[in-house]
Parts: sequence; structure tokens; C-alpha cells
Amino acid sequence: MLCPLHGAGTDPTRLVGRTISRIVASWHVYEGERSEAPLDVWLIDSEGESTRISTGSDWCLIVESAPPHEPYDMGEWGRIEVGEDLGDHPFLRHLGDTVATVAEFAVPETGRTQLEIGFPDGDRVRADCWQGDLRLTR
Repeated sequence: MLCPLHGAGTDPTRLVGRTISRIVASWHVYEGERSEAPLDVWLIDSEGESTRISTGSDWCLIVESAPPHEPYDMGEWGRIEVGEDLGDHPFLRHLGDTVATVAEFAVPETGRTQLEIGFPDGDRVRADCWQGDLRLTR
């Protein structure tokens, strides 16, 4: 799916048949409060490849092959924490599961708008951009 600003990213259908072996996420922390949802999620699969799911400045959904970045300090605007056990989100319940299906949705003006990843038990996790933020739902 081609985003006019961020390019095509990676083909997330490569996840089909692979097991999710690790899940890393980044969170914004400001004045001791963690963001409600992660900023980025990295699905590390049984092949050792890392798929980053995030949002772009143009409110597109970014899906790219990229390793997790390091935590960093943003001074008066807080900090970004990165780790495997920092907060709750829908992908966590699928750690160790094999990806059964992947569906992408896009519009020409903004590129990818949604990504839906399905698992053998019939559960699905949908990633989309909601008002510029990453939203993960079941």
C-alpha cells in the first residue's frame, strides 16, 4: 500500500504462517503518566524479522520492517519508553500464536488506513490511525 509521504512500507502478508515470538511497544510518558495506547508496536516473528506498526504525520498507518528503537528523553515533553512488558494492548494475548490472515485497507490520498491480523482461534487485531494516534482493537 503506497503512502504518498512514507512510501509502501513492507508487505505485512509475509507474517502469515509465522509465529509471533516477541512483541515490543513504545509508550509516551509525561509527568509520570503513560499514554493510553502504544505509539509503536513491533511484532518479531519466528523468522527473526521485525514488523513495526505505527502512524505517520499525515495520519496514515505505517507498516515497515524495522527493529525497535531505543527509549529516549524529550525534555519538557516527557520521554518515550520502549519494552516488552510496559503496558497492555490487544497483540499481547497472541504472543506465541501463528498469524493466520492479514488484510490491509487503504485510500489513494493517504495510503494504508487499517491493518487486520487474524489468528487461528478466529480472534483478530485491527490497527488503524485514530486522530493521528495508533489504535489497536479486537
